[in-house]
Amino acid sequence: MKTVHTREAFAMITAIFVMVIMATVGALVMSTSGKIVKTTTAQYQHEQAILYAKSYTEYAIMAVTAHSRAANCIETINGAIGDDPVNGEGYRVRTHIAYIGPATVIGNCAATRQLSTNVTNPNTPLTLIIDAYVDYKDPDNTAQWRTVHRRTVQKI
Repeated sequence: MKTVHTREAFAMITAIFVMVIMATVGALVMSTSGKIVKTTTAQYQHEQAILYAKSYTEYAIMAVTAHSRAANCIETINGAIGDDPVNGEGYRVRTHIAYIGPATVIGNCAATRQLSTNVTNPNTPLTLIIDAYVDYKDPDNTAQWRTVHRRTVQKI
């Protein structure tokens, strides 16, 4: 008489079923962790760009206050942060400065960068409009540039 071993076959089917379930869960975990890494990297780069825009705005204010406008005018401040910003491994910063005030206060900037002369206050005759642009490449699509813009109006 032959004995049938159905218990061993059931254990084999259960083991295969558990392995398929574990592989599916593992694939789901890997997919989710990849998406989280991409999102975190994009958020980090965006926050860094915002901080660089703030920093270059403050730098532009300091540069204008320390610079004599009688000789020449500070119109732009450009910078590169990182290893190779042209190829997307860093940040490119462009800062444009415009002046509001009378020609006597602005100096040589009046011809090119003066926006107005009648929006002044005798106590603070010079006002700056600073536009800071920070460009960085999207980590998912290295051909696409992202830009963060910060505009600041500062009385001096």
